[in-house]
Amino acid sequence: MAAERLLEVEELKVSFVTEDGIVYAVDGVSFTLDRGEVVAIVGESGSGKSVTVMTLMGLTRGPNSRFEGSARLRDRDLITASEAELRRIRGKEIAMIFQDPISSLSPVHRIGDQIVEQIRAHEDISKAAAFDRAVELMERVGIPRARDRARAFPHEFSGGMRQRAMIAMALSLSPSVLIADEPTTALDVTIQAQILEEVKQLRQDSESGVIFVTHDLGVVADIADRVIVMYAGRVVEQGTLDEIFYDPQHPYTWGLLGSVTRMDRDPPRRLPAIPGQPPSLVHPPQGCHFRPRCPHEFEHCAEVPPLEARVPEAPDHLDRCWLEVADKRARREVEGRIGLGTGSVVA
Repeated sequence: MAAERLLEVEELKVSFVTEDGIVYAVDGVSFTLDRGEVVAIVGESGSGKSVTVMTLMGLTRGPNSRFEGSARLRDRDLITASEAELRRIRGKEIAMIFQDPISSLSPVHRIGDQIVEQIRAHEDISKAAAFDRAVELMERVGIPRARDRARAFPHEFSGGMRQRAMIAMALSLSPSVLIADEPTTALDVTIQAQILEEVKQLRQDSESGVIFVTHDLGVVADIADRVIVMYAGRVVEQGTLDEIFYDPQHPYTWGLLGSVTRMDRDPPRRLPAIPGQPPSLVHPPQGCHFRPRCPHEFEHCAEVPPLEARVPEAPDHLDRCWLEVADKRARREVEGRIGLGTGSVVA
């Protein structure tokens, strides 16, 4: 049976008018999300990951914002939806776990009251019943003594506990789509593993679709079904987890993978890195945005490469690079390494 399609984003463009010029933050992003699927969006800071998902939530709207394209949550377009429609959708049908819970939670309201407020905004339920549900949710995500801790303020929680409270709030109305924007960035590896288990359990229990935004490819390997690689506002590659990790087709993806230290080999004397800096999104490079940093650049790169399938045996593996597949594989396999430049090593 075909999976239920929850979300379909088509040619989404987001730009902001600033004093320095127009910032082209998201440039023609397209992807889908099915029920029970985890789609990871990866890339460096400034690649457009967070702007993409925050636009789906209606959180980038403003007098200087410009939008094109569509993002359909079932039969409703989130881009053209009114503020009243978005208020009915947010939290109930699409929810978000933010990167920094200390700045996302109100410091002057108790944790339990903030979860109760979201529940009562969408359901006709008593405050006592909503509080009981909030306690239940906090217990579900592993917060000890949940009934007592629900009466605590955010500053009384550790970073990991605040993130768990954010997850409890996001789960409070059983949304069909959950967006997690780098929820493990500021956490130690033990708490990070526990948070990932909570997301996996959510997918298993409610079959919600999950969009997981991160720059950590170790996290991606642990949780994702499909991977979208973004650079300078554009999708440069997307495919299944195995396609991205074992047969990456874009030099930028090689660089990201090459920056991950291998556990089955001796550590390199110097950690590999992608040379240069991400480009200005006010004045992006002509053609391929990665061209100024790519050691494989040639004359054709001055034109914008389309995002299309180039690997015959993988019709859903898309990339945005002019090099031929055989040429890319040959360059990747230099001295048994896969990566960008001579120092990169990946699986």
